[in-house]
Amino acid sequence: MRPESLSFLQSLLDTPSPSGFEQPVQQVVRSYAQQWADEIRTDVHGNVIAVKSPDATPRVMLAGHCDQIGLMVQHITDEGFLNFSAIGGVDVALLPGSRVYIHTADGPVLGVIGRKAIHLLEPEERKKAEVKIKKLWIDIGAENKEGAEALVAVSDPITFELGMHRLSDDLVAGPGFDDKVGAFVVMEALRLLHDGSLDCGLYCVSTVQEELGLRGARTSCFGIDPQVGIAVDVTHASDYPEAEKAVTGEVTLGKGPTIARGANINPVLHGLLIETARNNDIPYQPEPAPKATGTDANVMQISRAGVAAALTSIPNRYMHTPIEVVSLSDLENTAKLLAETVARIDDEIDFTPV
Repeated sequence: MRPESLSFLQSLLDTPSPSGFEQPVQQVVRSYAQQWADEIRTDVHGNVIAVKSPDATPRVMLAGHCDQIGLMVQHITDEGFLNFSAIGGVDVALLPGSRVYIHTADGPVLGVIGRKAIHLLEPEERKKAEVKIKKLWIDIGAENKEGAEALVAVSDPITFELGMHRLSDDLVAGPGFDDKVGAFVVMEALRLLHDGSLDCGLYCVSTVQEELGLRGARTSCFGIDPQVGIAVDVTHASDYPEAEKAVTGEVTLGKGPTIARGANINPVLHGLLIETARNNDIPYQPEPAPKATGTDANVMQISRAGVAAALTSIPNRYMHTPIEVVSLSDLENTAKLLAETVARIDDEIDFTPV
């Protein structure tokens, strides 16, 4: 991967962005994307929209959400411990023993998530697989409530320890790849198209609050009013022990992005993506999508009078955990697929299914 692009990806992964608190990571996105865009703006919801050829039609929207799952300070006990709630779909079973950071007005504060030691659990408690969030707490080393309140505030957002770590030449691990890699790919596609001319208007959007109901894509798509929309998200890889391919399909890291097909997907745009991948020797993997997807493509498709929507996804192991794993080559191939596809779109293409 190009060193500057890798540095951009690292910055995204180093920067907190729990749903509703995406401003720090959106500053990273704006700083990188502004060099490739004809214009760039942030809407009232917090979506960052980088535009190339704003006067051209049809309008094409590429969307990757920058928000990640997280936690929030719910209550501070008299002893100085923090009770917390979830932001998005957090796997509570993975929380005990985690290092976390509370993102305060004065900067990040380190904490650890504690629970009763296994030696002290009652036999019936040990048998229970379920871990309840109300039975956990965060220890920031405070002596009492007053000491904790001097460091953190109720409603401060919390993330796992951030960062990106190499597992191999191609595989990297860390929290938040869902879906900072989507925002990364969308802006990389913009970069790849920077020097050429387009026969369409391109709107690359780093969307917010996807983990809370696709909220940023809903508002930004309504505002842009595109005729074509492609969402970039992550999908479940199945190349690890215990994976159920009968449920997830066969999806492998390093074999390219998936291209979804189904009710959420415009068949003409799907065909254009497949043809573009084949013509440019871009590896891809098919992904069945028999119903509305849980991605930004869902709300983009049904915005206003309807949008020709598609979804391409990055294979991801261990989604919504502190150690998600993705392939760097998959990111590069997804950006290339988007760029080559957008370069082919003009007002002569009729996306009406026939």
